[in-house]
Amino acid sequence: TIVVAQAPLIGVCNGRVADNLPPEGEVVAFYTANGITKMRIYEPDQFTLQALNNTSIELALDVPNEVIPTLAGDPAAATAWVQTNVISYTPSVQFRYIVVGNEVMPTDPISQSVLPAMHNIQNALAQSPAAAAANVKVSTTIRVDLLGTTYPPSAGAFADSATAYVVPIVQFLAANGAPLLANVYPYFAYIGSSGQVALDYAIFGTGGRVVVHDGVLGYQNLFHAMVDSVYAALEKAGAPNLQVRA
Repeated sequence: TIVVAQAPLIGVCNGRVADNLPPEGEVVAFYTANGITKMRIYEPDQFTLQALNNTSIELALDVPNEVIPTLAGDPAAATAWVQTNVISYTPSVQFRYIVVGNEVMPTDPISQSVLPAMHNIQNALAQSPAAAAANVKVSTTIRVDLLGTTYPPSAGAFADSATAYVVPIVQFLAANGAPLLANVYPYFAYIGSSGQVALDYAIFGTGGRVVVHDGVLGYQNLFHAMVDSVYAALEKAGAPNLQVRA
């Protein structure tokens, strides 16, 4: 069930890894015409940023994974990145989040650079004279695979192999009032469930029927169950009040 009053909360990722894509001006016009108020882009594409000038669309801007080690090791490089890709577009572009890394796993070579890069980006924003920079939050995006347990949702917990990586990031987010971003893919959970997850439950097709009961909570779809498992993991990691954006 779609609640109209919640429509402004809807955002759409604007991926550019494809061919025959429309010009960015048309993409932004499509967002505006359809009441889509939030956009995420995976790199600081200058054409997109220019197209977003003087719109009310809130933007989540990624720091590409390959750039993270440079920004982690050199505060001046982080300051320059923020100046070029954020400050030079404010306040005309409504930046909401700077997303330092997409789905970095603890075993990835860059994993040790994510938190230092987040610190350097945060410091660069804090030191900027641009008033709009103070409202921009620094975060990162995780895969739900970082959880070792997801079912039932209340048992959600980060895997032991992930805690050394993710807990300091969670502490950083909590200290700075920023949410954790999570890529939640019910489809992949469905195809990897060996038939234990019903298709209608995975694709919002239960018609309001509760499929999974977890204590006093009932779940009508897999998406909400997966998000709640992340919340449960955050509670166990010492951040019960941290918000999740999925």
